[in-house]
Amino acid sequence: MMILNSIALYSWTNGVIMIVIFALVCITLVGILINFMMSGKKEASEEHSDLTDSLNKNNEEK
Repeated sequence: MMILNSIALYSWTNGVIMIVIFALVCITLVGILINFMMSGKKEASEEHSDLTDSLNKNNEEK
């Protein structure tokens, strides 16, 4: 029992606050990443189709 009494001197509030802040930062970063992926997909697919169209036209001319 003596070991449990000496271990219980730790305050959990600081650790809990740090974990909550870390979780909020991770959720925010994942949200930003998903936002970039969703907005970039439309432009990238349009650019990709434009590129393939121009390549196909060049191949047909030759």
